[in-house]
Amino acid sequence: MSQTKLPLRASGIRDNLSRGSVGEFLREKIQDGSELSIVSAYFTIYAYAALQAKLDNIAELRFLFGEPRFIKSLDPDKTDTKAFEILDNGLKLHNQLQQKRVAKECAAWMEEKVQIRSIKQANLLHGKLYHLKDTNGRNDAIVGSSNFTLRGLGLGPTGTNNIELNLEVDSRRDREDLKRWFEEIWNNEELVKDVKAEVLQFLEKLYRDNPPQFIYYKTLFHIFERYLVSSQ
Repeated sequence: MSQTKLPLRASGIRDNLSRGSVGEFLREKIQDGSELSIVSAYFTIYAYAALQAKLDNIAELRFLFGEPRFIKSLDPDKTDTKAFEILDNGLKLHNQLQQKRVAKECAAWMEEKVQIRSIKQANLLHGKLYHLKDTNGRNDAIVGSSNFTLRGLGLGPTGTNNIELNLEVDSRRDREDLKRWFEEIWNNEELVKDVKAEVLQFLEKLYRDNPPQFIYYKTLFHIFERYLVSSQ
């Protein structure tokens, strides 16, 4: 039986299936000069790229990682088992070829407009939150399961997105209380630490120029990788 997609405003649920997505919510709600507060276990540069037209014009973003392992475990070539992702898995080659440009633009944006902190203790913070405040003082918020990735936000190619469960917060009281909840954790030095410098350092690895020899050998490796693996 085919799924009937409900109109975006017919439900407060965003599931990447029949009731819209967090990506659509963000594109609708982010305004020039907005202030964003996000809690997510993951951040990927391609999720930023998908929302870049909106994000580049915000006033600021405070991004709180719900997992602390992203710095110690980072491996840009194998992000599927990492707690911090900078690349989305399964992207087509033409998207991967844009990696250097996207990473450089993302780093410049982060340098200017983003604060980044991380929970110190693993498995302590599981919730996902997207809170927005526009220049008129209006608050919008959505909570649930979507991480800041293409698939989590429902912005990936058709058929590749995660089925998520997120709920738009209609109550003004609850939106304001969610902001207070975020502030309490963000400002708790026993729970969180600043990691912006580390994140920028790893982004730099994606866009900095490499010696021609390195590119040559890396290209050869990827061309013959499956033969090397099968021969072991």
